[in-house]
Amino acid sequence: MRWPEVDRSSRDVLVVPVGSLEQHGPHLPLDTDTTIAVEVARRACAGYPGVALAPTITIGASGEHAGFPGTLSIGSAALAGCLIALGRRARLHWQAMLLVNGHSGNVTAVTSAARRLRYEGRVCEVWQAGLPGADAHVGRPETSIMLALAPQAVLLGVAAAGSHLPIGQLMPALRAEGVRAVSPNDVLGDPWGASAAEGQRLLAELTARLSETLRRLISDVSAGEAPA
Repeated sequence: MRWPEVDRSSRDVLVVPVGSLEQHGPHLPLDTDTTIAVEVARRACAGYPGVALAPTITIGASGEHAGFPGTLSIGSAALAGCLIALGRRARLHWQAMLLVNGHSGNVTAVTSAARRLRYEGRVCEVWQAGLPGADAHVGRPETSIMLALAPQAVLLGVAAAGSHLPIGQLMPALRAEGVRAVSPNDVLGDPWGASAAEGQRLLAELTARLSETLRRLISDVSAGEAPA
């Protein structure tokens, strides 16, 4: 868009996808989290006047994955500072900001940024692109979604299972030594059985959840109510 088009449009919510650039096992690309966050945000925003989809923040907080080549990370403090600055500036033109987070390692940053912005009187919410009960990292759900979105980027021939232990049991070692200490191939789960059909179903589920959050936020903004 050009600025006169933005100026003439209603400006209720600015949606900002937040991803990561980190290894996703031997079979998925480094930008998997970003790809998923962007696509779910794009689908959810479609058809909502007054909702703008911002360019994506593609490098997040992935320090736990630093043992794998290709991973880039700016850390939680820098990411939170970036989002706070962005939220302050976005408030000049949009009534609310919604952060669509595609990477669990960003949770500390996005939640603290939203909390700070709300403390300052701005409207900011966070939506996490997580699936209850799913593999923690690079398992069947993520592989299925990428088969639906970018099958040419998925190397199923080298896909392999990783650690099957619950994430709660892995967390102490993961925090102290990083993902490579608990899973040499960076997989926390098992990609076996992944399919594009399952990926489309999961995308629909995620999109429906984000759409519901977006509808509620638009309603709150229209009513002049800031979310708690």
